[in-house]
Amino acid sequence: MSSANIALLGAIAGLTIYVGLPLGRLRTPTPRLKAGLNAVAIGILVFLVWDVLTHAWEPIDGALADHHWATVASGGLVLAAGLTAGLAGLVYYDAWIARRRAAAARPAGPGAAAATELAPKTRSQAGSLALMIATGIGLHNFAEGLAIGNSAAKGELSLAVLLIVGFGLHNATEGFGIVAPLAAEGERPSWTTLFWLGLIGGGPTFLGTLVGQHLVNDTLSIAFLGLAAGSILYVVIELLAVARKANLKTLTTWCVLLGLMLGFATDAVVTAAGA
Repeated sequence: MSSANIALLGAIAGLTIYVGLPLGRLRTPTPRLKAGLNAVAIGILVFLVWDVLTHAWEPIDGALADHHWATVASGGLVLAAGLTAGLAGLVYYDAWIARRRAAAARPAGPGAAAATELAPKTRSQAGSLALMIATGIGLHNFAEGLAIGNSAAKGELSLAVLLIVGFGLHNATEGFGIVAPLAAEGERPSWTTLFWLGLIGGGPTFLGTLVGQHLVNDTLSIAFLGLAAGSILYVVIELLAVARKANLKTLTTWCVLLGLMLGFATDAVVTAAGA
């Protein structure tokens, strides 16, 4: 396939993330709808944690079976570093954002009010959470783009097309996961905000496709998947706290189950393609 066609396939797979993003513009969602959106996002993201870690562990597991201990050690260290950076890194990032928000809300003296008006506004908690979700999904989608690029570069057109379908469906559900915190808090993001969230979450699919044409490297893939798993796991922890406050256990349970089933259903196409 030509480089232009391969790039087009990656772009299509990435752009489908915009299918779910407009849900974030729902006006004044009811408490049950907020809880349901939050719970479905939890189910989708829990599935993604499992899916990402499974793909990250595959090359390490293969090396274990073949007794390639150097590969096991290097791959394991890269995965551990990625998980640590993705999970613990977001803890410190969130604490930094909280300090900035508190400082911006606390006038320091005469003229502070005017200075606050001129200073850029800090992002809301729901907005920060949406950005974190988009970033974690973007890391995951970069690895998916690598798979598309690799298969297309080898001339496996049918496999590449099936990957596009599967990853495209995945991205559509991931877009829903990105905006769920905003919808749950009743925040209505602008179309510009949705555009940038989609670019952060879906754009790496396109970039990974370009890179995948020229680079096949297990260590790089493990690193990105580890980062993605850690960051998505952090977000799941945050969303679970939101679900607990909603106090709608039955609805939350069924919606988490729905999210999990959506994740497995869309992943079935990818599995059928042999990815």
